[in-house]
Amino acid sequence: MSEGRGRVRTGGYVGFADLPNQVHRKSVKKGFEFTLMVVGESGLGKSTLVNSLFLTDLYAKRAPNSAKERINKTVTIETNCVEIEEKGVRLRLTVVDTPGFGDALNNDKCEEAIIKYVANQYEAYLQDESGLNRRNIVDNRVHCCLYFISPYGRGLKPIDIKFMRSLHDKVNIVPVIAKADTLTKSEIRSLKARILEEIEEASIRIYQFPECDSDEDEDFVEMNKDLKESLPFAVIGSNTFIVKEGNRVIGRQYPWGVVEVENPEHSDFGKLRNMLIRTHMQDLKEVTRDVHYENFRSQKLSYSTNTSMNESSGPKVVDETDKIIREKDEELKRMQRMVEQLTKQQNMLAAMQKQ
Repeated sequence: MSEGRGRVRTGGYVGFADLPNQVHRKSVKKGFEFTLMVVGESGLGKSTLVNSLFLTDLYAKRAPNSAKERINKTVTIETNCVEIEEKGVRLRLTVVDTPGFGDALNNDKCEEAIIKYVANQYEAYLQDESGLNRRNIVDNRVHCCLYFISPYGRGLKPIDIKFMRSLHDKVNIVPVIAKADTLTKSEIRSLKARILEEIEEASIRIYQFPECDSDEDEDFVEMNKDLKESLPFAVIGSNTFIVKEGNRVIGRQYPWGVVEVENPEHSDFGKLRNMLIRTHMQDLKEVTRDVHYENFRSQKLSYSTNTSMNESSGPKVVDETDKIIREKDEELKRMQRMVEQLTKQQNMLAAMQKQ
C-alpha cells in the first residue's frame, strides 16, 4: 500500500477557503473571554490604567481606605466583570484586583492569597472540563497579570522579586512601570535596563512574545519587535480629556504642559493596549491554556493517579507482609519441633546405653 502526500491546487472553487469565515462568524456569535489580573502596591494607578485601557469605569463605587484600615489590611481578591461590545464583537472582560498587596507592615505572605486564587480557577476549570456540561464552560483562568512596579526606587524591591518568582510558572506576567510621568526619558531607559537585569538574575520568566514566522506581515513583525524591546512598559493612566491645540486628548495637565497618555513619546500606554487587546490577547490565552493550565492539570492528574495507586496497593502490601511473617513463624515452629524430636531421640539413646 503506497501513500502519496503533497500540495495540490484545486482546478476550481470548492469552498473550504471560506472556513476562516465560518470560524470568524462562530467566534463572533459566541463572544470572547479574557481575564486580567492587576497586582501592585496602592497608589500606583492600577485602577486608572485599567479604566483607560478599556474606556470604562470599573471602580466607580470603590472608596479609598483610611490610614488605620491600610495598616491592618490583608490581601483580598476583588473581581469585576463587564461585557464590552465593539463593532458587533462582544468581550467578557474580568479584571481581578488585589487590594492590600504590599500595604501591610509585614508582607511576607502577601502573595499566598493570589496564588490560591489562580490555582482555584484552574481547579474549577478542570472540574468543569471533566464534567458532563462541557459546552458551557466559563473560562475564569487568569490570562495575564500586569505587575505594577514603583517608579520611585532604583529597581525591583524584594517583594517584587518574591511575587514574580512565585507566580511566573502559573500565569503570564507582564511588568509595568507605573506613573512614568514622574521620570525623565533617560531615567526610564535606565530603570527598564535595571529591572530586566534583576529579572534575569532572579531567573524570573515573564511573558515571552512569540517568534514571528517568515511569512508574517512586515508591519506585524516590526510591531512585535518593538513590543519586545519596550518591556517593561512605562505607562501613564488618566481618565481626563484635555483640549490641546484644538484636539481633545486623554492626559494629565501640569504647570509646564500636558502629558498625553496615548502619545508614544510620553508613555508606552499605546503599546501595552495594542499588546493586550489588538495583537497578543489570543496568544496570552493560548499560553495560559497550553502551558500554565496544562502544567497544573498534569501535576493534578499525576498526584491523583499516585494517590489512587497507593490506596489500591496499600492493603496488598500489608497482606503480602503478613503472609511472609506467617510463613516465617511456621518455619520456626517446624524447626523447634525437629529440635525437640532430636533431643528426645538423643535422650532415649543415652538411656539405652546406660542399661
